[in-house]
Amino acid sequence: MLGRRTPHDDLVDHLVRSTPLARGEAARVVLDVLAYFDETAEEFVRRRHRELQSRGLTNTAIFQRIADELPHRAVAPPELSQRQLRRIVYG
Repeated sequence: MLGRRTPHDDLVDHLVRSTPLARGEAARVVLDVLAYFDETAEEFVRRRHRELQSRGLTNTAIFQRIADELPHRAVAPPELSQRQLRRIVYG
């Protein structure tokens, strides 16, 4: 019996043909990439804040770096001030 087809099987098939990835690995990569691009601006800000804070950066440096990174996201969100970024993180 054949497995159920998913909307991304063509991409998984392409990755299997064009890379050394096994089918399961290629499917996981596709799901990881889709999850990355599905991340909202708010989720990105919170995630990056945690990551940068864990590296010991100060909030001033963190919020500046996040503000610099946001316009380079796949779907750039509106420009957010540092105050807006803080509100996303701290409510």
